[in-house]
Parts: sequence; C-alpha cells; structure tokens
Amino acid sequence: MTLPTTPLVTVFGSLHYDIMVDAPDRPRKGETVTGHAWHPKCGGKGGNQAVSVARAGMRAAMIGAVGDDDFGTALLANLDRAGVDRRFVRVAPGAGSGMSVAIFDEGGDYGAVIVSGGNLTLSDKDIAAASDAVGQTSVLLLQNEVPEAANIAAARAVKRHGGRVLLNAAPARKLSGELIELVDILVVNAIEAEFLAGLAVVETLEGASQAARLLVDLCPAAIVTVGGKGVACCDRSAGAFALPAIPIKVVSTHGAGDEFVGALAAALARGEVMRAAVTTANAASALLVSTPEAERDRI
Repeated sequence: MTLPTTPLVTVFGSLHYDIMVDAPDRPRKGETVTGHAWHPKCGGKGGNQAVSVARAGMRAAMIGAVGDDDFGTALLANLDRAGVDRRFVRVAPGAGSGMSVAIFDEGGDYGAVIVSGGNLTLSDKDIAAASDAVGQTSVLLLQNEVPEAANIAAARAVKRHGGRVLLNAAPARKLSGELIELVDILVVNAIEAEFLAGLAVVETLEGASQAARLLVDLCPAAIVTVGGKGVACCDRSAGAFALPAIPIKVVSTHGAGDEFVGALAAALARGEVMRAAVTTANAASALLVSTPEAERDRI
C-alpha cells in the first residue's frame, strides 16, 4: 500500500491479541456453552483504529506497547501488514501482551473480556519517544484502554503542535476535567453515552441526538453511535445532525465502532467537514459489519 506523506493520524492506545469464539449463545453466569469454532485476531481498540486509518488510505502511526511474547510478535506483524508505522510501539520486557476473549452468538453480537497487560505500562515517556510522529500529527486518536495520565500527556503534546484530539471514550469510565478540556471530538456508543451524559437509556437515533446535545457541553463536538439505528452528531460550529444506519445484512458487529472511529479520523485529516466525515465513517462501518471476518483484510 502506498500512503501519502501527509497528513498523519497518530493512534495512541491499546493492542490486544483476540481469541474469537463462535457459539450458539453467550453463556449466562455459571453456564458452560459448547462453541462451534475459534480463531485468533489482532485487535485492541488502538490497533483496530490504526488499521482502519491505513485502510482508508491515510498515513497512520501507532504508539503503544506489547509484551515480549508470541502475542506481541503477532501484533507487530499485523501492523506491518496493514501499512501502519509501528516504530513507536514499545516491547515491554516481562509484561504480557494485552489480550481478549470475545464470544459471538448466532446473531453476530458478542461479549468480551480483556486483559490489558503491557498496555498499562504506557506513560508520558512513550510520548516523548515518539516526538517525530507527535510533531506531524493532524489527528490524534485516544481510547480508554490505557492509563488516563498517558492519554493526557499524548493530547497535550499533539495540541502543542496544532493537532486535533479525538477521544473514543471506550470502555466507559469517568473522565477527568484535565482530559476533557484537551478533547476536540468525543465519540461514544450508546452505553458510553448513557454513562457520560447521565441518561437512563440511549437506544434510538432520537436518544443519540439528545445525548450528543448534552455531551457537546464537554467538548467542541460529540458523536453518538447507536449500532443498527445510526449515528448522531452535535458540533458547536457545524450544528447538529443525525444519519440513519445503512441497510445491510450483518455478519459480525465486532470492530464496528473502531472502524467508524478510524474512518472518521482519516476523513477529518483529509480535510472533510464534520458531516461528510461522519457520512464516510458510517459507510465504512456498514461495509465492515457486512463482511466476513476472514475477508476484511481485502476491503
């Protein structure tokens, strides 16, 4: 893949080696379910988003950490195959790589457990070591799978050089005011929107629009995705809008949110206005969830 020299989207975040299990249903507490099959997949929200940025044709750099184990070797190789600059992914001696187990039911929905491992060793030292990428960054992508202090350090460094900060606040956790004031664009799903906006339920496009209007009080732009219903955005400059989901046959919802975020960041770095960028991301996410896992490397 030939990538443009500019602009650059930098992803600071997690790398997980995922074990994907196909089963008739997800187990309830105390239940054992007999699965159909399993396969490995390189992921982590950070890793997924970096690959998505590269797939969208933009120059992507990854700042992260893996363990000195077979999982770490596989994670680095995956970034190489995707065309992601991974010079700033540190190998943490003695720390296991991040990993997860995701169980998919017959409807394509899933539940997962993650073990963060080396991702929790990330700090401001990793930002300093990646100064070459930080200084060129047009859009910085952050998630909640690494320590918040490290996210703050990354955001501060990129803002000093004039870049924008996009926070995918997943998984849901309380955000400090120190981090919030550095965020230009907040992206959350329905569950995360309920947590951050203090709403009981966000499960419709109308509910997502309400949540986005509340969350824009925290930062200049807020985007709320609601899966098969669509996406809502509230932007202090561009106003509010909502887009319905593109009708498709769902094969697997795994990675949909990360594909949306990566495609959004790529579009913004390319110079698209917010509505056009969200439209691009909505289409990219729809294409991903309608494509079998084994064929996604070719989209």
